[in-house]
Amino acid sequence: MNELIKITYDGDKPLVSARDLHEFLEVETPYHKWFPRMAEYGFVEGTDFSVTDIFVRNPNGGPQNLKDAALTIEMAKEICMLQRNERGKEARQYFIQLEKDWNSPEKVMARALRIAEEELSTLRVEYKALERDNSRLSTDLAAAQPKADYFDELVDRNLLTNFRETAKQLQLGEREFIHFLIEHKYLFRDKRGKLLPYNDKNDGLFEVKECFNEKTQWSGTQTLVTPKGRETFRLLYAMAS
Repeated sequence: MNELIKITYDGDKPLVSARDLHEFLEVETPYHKWFPRMAEYGFVEGTDFSVTDIFVRNPNGGPQNLKDAALTIEMAKEICMLQRNERGKEARQYFIQLEKDWNSPEKVMARALRIAEEELSTLRVEYKALERDNSRLSTDLAAAQPKADYFDELVDRNLLTNFRETAKQLQLGEREFIHFLIEHKYLFRDKRGKLLPYNDKNDGLFEVKECFNEKTQWSGTQTLVTPKGRETFRLLYAMAS
């Protein structure tokens, strides 16, 4: 189908320039008077047409701003009928044929495939962005994992601390702290040298836990100090100093 008048598209809707139509119809009335008169025939801006700005060269070669309007094909057909001349009839037949071609099964299918391809392209871009975000999150998670593992270990141990950690919190040396606990009969060493609490002194001050170190693969029991134990030993040291 030969293009009698230029057609543009807004998404899935064909449009025609009011100035192009005015020129084709060979209307003698200037455009700025003719179009407002046509719009008075019950056409609604925003539904049947939208006003646009175009830039052209004036007779002196400089830029000039003009008003145009993008018309729906239905509005263009009605304007053609209002002209009541051969150019109007020719343009109207052109628009009718355009609509038939536009609504043919082949063209409908072609538009559907084009829209599907555009949506698929958008999804590909979004998928790539999600991949990048996922990669960044994986990197951040890997960096935060040691801290998370340590936190989980503290929670799992119910905020229990070993002798080194407890001594540090009490601002003591580890050996000094252990010596104090043994001397005051809070701890003793078994035949294998492990530190264990005396039952009669372990009133919630210590807890013996099964432990496993993934890095060294060591497993066994370990005596840990409870929050109550830390506070008890802090007070004992304060009284002794």
